[in-house]
Amino acid sequence: MLDRSELTKRITEGAIDTVVVAFPDMQGRPVGKRVTGRFFLDHVLEHGIEACDYLLAVDVEMEPLPGYRFANWEIGYGDVVALPDLATLRLLPWLEGSAMVVCDVVDTKGDPVEVSPRRILGRQVERARELGLDIRCATELEFYLFRETFEEASAQGWRELHPHVSTIEDYQLLQTSREEYVLRRIRNEMVAADIPVEFSKGEAGRGQHEVNVTYGRALEVADRHLVFKNGVKEIADQCGRSASFMAKWSMAEVGSSCHIHASLWDAASGAPLMWGDDGPSNLSEVGRRFLAGLLLGARQLTWLWAPYVNSYKRFVPGSWAPTAAVWGVDNRTCGFRLVGHGEGRRVECRIPGADVNPYVALAGIVAAGLWGVEHGLELGAPFEGNAYNATDVPRVPTTLVEAIEELEASPIARHAFGEDVHHHLLNTARQEWVRANQVVTDWELRRNFERI
Repeated sequence: MLDRSELTKRITEGAIDTVVVAFPDMQGRPVGKRVTGRFFLDHVLEHGIEACDYLLAVDVEMEPLPGYRFANWEIGYGDVVALPDLATLRLLPWLEGSAMVVCDVVDTKGDPVEVSPRRILGRQVERARELGLDIRCATELEFYLFRETFEEASAQGWRELHPHVSTIEDYQLLQTSREEYVLRRIRNEMVAADIPVEFSKGEAGRGQHEVNVTYGRALEVADRHLVFKNGVKEIADQCGRSASFMAKWSMAEVGSSCHIHASLWDAASGAPLMWGDDGPSNLSEVGRRFLAGLLLGARQLTWLWAPYVNSYKRFVPGSWAPTAAVWGVDNRTCGFRLVGHGEGRRVECRIPGADVNPYVALAGIVAAGLWGVEHGLELGAPFEGNAYNATDVPRVPTTLVEAIEELEASPIARHAFGEDVHHHLLNTARQEWVRANQVVTDWELRRNFERI
């Protein structure tokens, strides 16, 4: 990572001329400004930079949405201030002469903006530390690589797109060698940006890939996720290709997930806390309670892991995406999979898709797990067998509407996030459903134009 003195040196020498000053919006995308190096050092470094508060109240198309208390037309869409967190300062090797810093969002009085995604996660991290816990996580992102550029895909109306290879390439080295000119850049340039990539691999779809990044503390992981996801698109674009993190770009292909791994560590000593001598689960008492909280919160908080109408197309039996909110030991048919040994003992939440906002998704993991710890929840026996065929088990919500209803009634969300943040998240979810109902889809036209 860059520090202040190294950044100053590189700007003075002309090696860096631009600092990307960014914070995550409600979709988990970096928004902000490109600042000249000298101006960043002289002004932004200490005082931050202003941006319109509507950035936390828009949809994916940057349309201002109604229903928010935090920002709206009635109060005039004022400013917030993005304060650089210098612990996130890094080079962007795929953008010449550029560095990037992720910011915290505060109001013009200097108070944290509680509805900003980085603050939402940061508050859950603080709650964990109050309980003596340090949450360490990893997000496993999958995406599809296409032969078309983003411009070509748009011109084609996102129809008849061509994944980069025509066969399933799960773990296949011959197939992935044909995409290595893109994936090699992603691996190496992410490492150069201080994002510790472990490996890449082909996934279960045609043109689908997974790149694994080393685990870390929750906020650090979300920041890496932010830079990584945007960087993959920028690198693909530079290579004349496009990359999509849609949860389900085609019903003929498997969906793209963002499996989230989480484990507990002692906040004071740094000692691992998940491993225990408890039969086949080998979970400590606090680990069992954390997992029990995740199970209780699975339905209540699904929207945090599946925020769009499209997200729910991924939950198909036999598709590697879970439909049952149960847990199992190394069982990929379950919503929660217990994996690892010793210090590496952890729980994998398989519900999130690649379309998540990492800050909100990780906040949901922490919030649900802490509910289990705080309430001393008991963990039931692991599920054995094929959870897709299970009966009488809780199911992952199958629609955005169902997930909104669960989030609205969720005691976990209200307790963990507070009333203002809960309202902000709910309005984001509801407005997505409103927008979806303002569109006539190709499927409706094909099905109904002539036949009804």
